[in-house]
Amino acid sequence: MSHDPVAGAAVPLVFHVRLRVKPERVDEWLRAVHDIVEAMSKEDTFLSCTLHRDANEPTLFTLYERWAEPDVATFLARQDKPYRRDYEARLPALLQGPREPQVLVPLAHWPESDQALGT
Repeated sequence: MSHDPVAGAAVPLVFHVRLRVKPERVDEWLRAVHDIVEAMSKEDTFLSCTLHRDANEPTLFTLYERWAEPDVATFLARQDKPYRRDYEARLPALLQGPREPQVLVPLAHWPESDQALGT
């Protein structure tokens, strides 16, 4: 995890990934993403992952992933695993185009706990 120079606190590595799924493959992709997140959740640096579906575009999904990794290069070096390779190989048949990943830098979080999300 990187460190917030102001607060001195560890900051998680956060990914925001948009995926446009082929309409006829949504159910298959949902099963595949459930499987990969289950596998990811067993990684020692995994913190959380949230899956969203766009309210107006039923084939547009977003993954919000949080990892206890110091940087993207370290994260990528640790991700060459069979479960991830299998998922990556399936994506061209499931998606309308390439994923749209972003790396985010957390600045603030409200409320202090995740009770608002029911977790």
